[in-house]
Amino acid sequence: MTDAKTKIDETVKANDIVLYMKGTKEMPQCGFSSRVAGVMNYMGLDYTDVNVLADEEIRQGIKEYSDWPTIPQLYIKGEFVGGCDIITEMTLSGELDQLLDDNGLAYNKEAADKIREANA
Repeated sequence: MTDAKTKIDETVKANDIVLYMKGTKEMPQCGFSSRVAGVMNYMGLDYTDVNVLADEEIRQGIKEYSDWPTIPQLYIKGEFVGGCDIITEMTLSGELDQLLDDNGLAYNKEAADKIREANA
């Protein structure tokens, strides 16, 4: 498991935004992963996706790495942000926009506003 933790740590630190998910950003393989990837894709975020279904050690290792039991898991600038429910809440409240702004990460602000309008 040490190799998995090392690989996870390197991936999280080498990329501004990383989403550990079931499936890929083009083809999510669970509803929760699909929701988070859909928000991120719609907002035009440039992010690295890691398919935990492709590597059992990564799938288990990410849960230990974050001390968070579920997938998907979002990391921004090396920090664990949360899973599906947290990302959904942050998107709807505007907290995700603020986090992206604070970290100098580009995204489509108009798309973020449309998500909030559609869920108002």
